[in-house]
Amino acid sequence: MTTRFAQGVAAVLVTVLLSGCASSLMDGIWGDDSNSSSAAANSSAALTGGVAPNMTAAQENVEVAKLYNEALASLNDNSPKTAIKQFGEVERKYPYSSYATQAILMQSYASYRLGKWDDAIIAANRFITLHPGHKDVGYAYYLVAICTYDQIANTKHDQSATLKALAALEEVSQRFPGTAYAQDAAQKVTVARDHLAGKEMEVGRYYYRQNAYLAGINRFKRVVTDFRNTSQTPEALYRLTEGYMALGVLSEAQTAAAVLGTNYPDSQWYKDAYQLVSSDGKAPEANSESWISKAFDSINPM
Repeated sequence: MTTRFAQGVAAVLVTVLLSGCASSLMDGIWGDDSNSSSAAANSSAALTGGVAPNMTAAQENVEVAKLYNEALASLNDNSPKTAIKQFGEVERKYPYSSYATQAILMQSYASYRLGKWDDAIIAANRFITLHPGHKDVGYAYYLVAICTYDQIANTKHDQSATLKALAALEEVSQRFPGTAYAQDAAQKVTVARDHLAGKEMEVGRYYYRQNAYLAGINRFKRVVTDFRNTSQTPEALYRLTEGYMALGVLSEAQTAAAVLGTNYPDSQWYKDAYQLVSSDGKAPEANSESWISKAFDSINPM
């Protein structure tokens, strides 16, 4: 499978005001491959729709305010490495100030900007541990999820990062419903699930090339049962048709083709499946007792 990666591009606009507040939006672009499997960006900028942490400039306590605002200015000047050191100084010199609390989260954010995902995750988790009830704790959970998400690998590689990202994104959606974090996390859950389905498709196709049809069918079955509402489902149903035809299990082949036609009638995969079944003098016909039919009883296709 050929995978085209489109790296996300973030635009961060931070205005540092000594007597006001500023905000930043990070926007990214997510690419996919020619087989409609999910693509994973490995750039620190691959963020869609997320809201940056509170960029309000410090106004109280002249000394800490000066140091904190200098760190914000470094971030504004696209110098996240310098900003990380300066926010660290805020935390070290004024550990009991409200700015020290915010500085931990800003170190995580700046590390994310720098592409240092492990450092960003460590700082975000430290913020969560020390300040579980803080108003910005949702953003900390979100940063952990996004840093893991950005490490999703090509479907030819191990998918442990994808599984971790999926768990972290689902946690954000469940803990912070109705927030911008939850909304963006939900969108990325869809991408992560599609990516996991793509991995199953990759392995299933490999087994078919080795004429190991039963092993391949088991992979495509998982796509249909565990990742049904993904872009991989139409091809998975075609591959099931193909595999069952090769094994001579015509009833299941007819069912897979029929379910494909019912749910994705305009898909090229259905046209191919119909032609494949017809080559044996049969027509797509769903067996209501088949596991394939039962899997789609309550499914609304994408």
